[in-house]
Amino acid sequence: MNVHIITLFPEVLRPYLSASIMGRAQKGGFVTFKLYNLADYSVKNTRRSDDRPYGGFPGTILAPEPLFNVITEIETQTWKHIHKVFLTPRWETLTQGVLQKFSQRKEQDLIIICGHYEGIDQRIIDLCDVQEISIGEYVLSSWELSSLVFIDGVVRLIPGVINPESLIEESFSPALGGKKEYPHYTRPEVFQGISVPLELLSGNHKKIAEWKMRQLEDEIS
Repeated sequence: MNVHIITLFPEVLRPYLSASIMGRAQKGGFVTFKLYNLADYSVKNTRRSDDRPYGGFPGTILAPEPLFNVITEIETQTWKHIHKVFLTPRWETLTQGVLQKFSQRKEQDLIIICGHYEGIDQRIIDLCDVQEISIGEYVLSSWELSSLVFIDGVVRLIPGVINPESLIEESFSPALGGKKEYPHYTRPEVFQGISVPLELLSGNHKKIAEWKMRQLEDEIS
């Protein structure tokens, strides 16, 4: 998968994308992250990519010209129309199911638009057929953070990126019926006076399975 990320702050994204699972995914050849500094595509080389919105609304928004220029360049280089995603509080809520679908896409390229200030010009969304996705009903100062949430959630599900056994019984997985995962414990057996549940120490697979089922039932109630 080739993930093209349009941002005003590539320096914010680089450390995270080069570390841990995202870094290993790149080294393993599962994904390539390509960062595009929106300021490089500003009109008349002013390096300004935002302007005041019509209607007298407060703040500024990312102007259409720089975004259109960089999107056009990416699609020209790849010779294809690429699916585009814009993380915004306004629309479809991100779920594990949505992440799963993106991780299984046959198309190799994906464009992520990192908004800033009050957002982006609506004409980019309309002209470039941009899918809007929300990570929740709240607002962040850095839209790079919401984009990283989406990217991390998708990349970790690409087959081969992490141990498939780790994905079988995790929150919202089919094996757990879409429910949240049960608690986890490790050594020592007793910490600050709190003991690990006896079922998990028993070595009895039936008792462990019953304990896990009780945790899932408690999560429902």
